[in-house]
Amino acid sequence: MAEEQEAEEQEAEEVVRRVRAALDAVEAMTDPVTQARVIGQVLKEQSERNKRFYEKRREVVLALRAQKVSYRKIAAALGVSLGTVQDIERGAGRWTDRPGRGGGGTQ
Repeated sequence: MAEEQEAEEQEAEEVVRRVRAALDAVEAMTDPVTQARVIGQVLKEQSERNKRFYEKRREVVLALRAQKVSYRKIAAALGVSLGTVQDIERGAGRWTDRPGRGGGGTQ
């Protein structure tokens, strides 16, 4: 079991490395028009994925909290701060109506 988790962690690190390398390649493009077109494509694709990513992360946090896992343990597992875990649990984030973020509250 531990070997499977370690292999999955290594695979996850490799995925992150590849994504960063792809973004670095966009930044390194020499033709500004091509670079701008690719940036537009990347931003559009990411915009469409962001909500799904936020929701998936929230599902994981809620499932762990339902198992009585502490905020600190969740934060360590996800590599985020304790406050971020609490924000995720509350649903506070980019895709929610958070006061002060254009969702009806004051700024």
